[in-house]
Amino acid sequence: MHKLAVVDHPRVAQSFVDYMASRGFDVKMMPEPEGRVALWFLGGSEHLIEIETEFERFSNNLDDRKYQAASWNVAESRTAKFSYSSPNLLKMVVSHSGPVTLTVMVVCMVIFSLQLLGFSQPLFLLMHFPTTADQQWQLWRLFSHALLHFSVTHIAFNLLWWWQLGGEIENKISRNKLLQLFLFSALFSGLGQYWVEGGNFGGLSGVVYALLGYIWITGTLSPKRDLLIGKPIIAFMLIWLVLGFVQPFMAIANTAHLVGLLSGCLLAWFDSQRYKRD
Repeated sequence: MHKLAVVDHPRVAQSFVDYMASRGFDVKMMPEPEGRVALWFLGGSEHLIEIETEFERFSNNLDDRKYQAASWNVAESRTAKFSYSSPNLLKMVVSHSGPVTLTVMVVCMVIFSLQLLGFSQPLFLLMHFPTTADQQWQLWRLFSHALLHFSVTHIAFNLLWWWQLGGEIENKISRNKLLQLFLFSALFSGLGQYWVEGGNFGGLSGVVYALLGYIWITGTLSPKRDLLIGKPIIAFMLIWLVLGFVQPFMAIANTAHLVGLLSGCLLAWFDSQRYKRD
């Protein structure tokens, strides 16, 4: 399968699906967040350039009668109709993800399930950030703290943003970049939080803020890479970051959030400079 593009309007995408079907090519639609759909080509890679070229022509000539005619011609013979009102949740999650995104989500959920079953303390002792001399060479602790969560709200919030932001990076940049961001931000957000408040913390939120920073700065400095995020989302996350520092009621790893955000911004700036040189 090859992902061609994400389209805002399903009915427009259906025209392209019908036109390609009239030419003998199998293109399918899959739901995306915010009511959009992704177009996937199910054929071999030897036809991919032809399909991508045809989609570019389609995008620039949406009113061309040949696309409308194709929809009319295949309407009666179409055996699979796209559902506009009730997309499959699992398909939506998978279509916006990749191996790294999904693996981290599954690992976090398995660990949290084990915590609920009574293994919370042993898991925390095994996975928390290194705090003693005998733990300093247990290198997994530098990253495993990001996989611990302490409430349903905590894990739901973090995994939702990890899926949304991490899926964008993995699909539009690469799985290696997402893995690099996870390791880099888990390390430095953990170091920052430990330096300020000690080792009693955990969660993916420092990494999530790194993903936010990476997408934000990349979209600003390298818009051609098509890695963009809405200003309302940026504003919400920054306001939440500030509130974490000023409110006295919730135990939030504020330093991890801040250092995570800065690490993501720094890595995005570095990548943008390299991208310009290339």
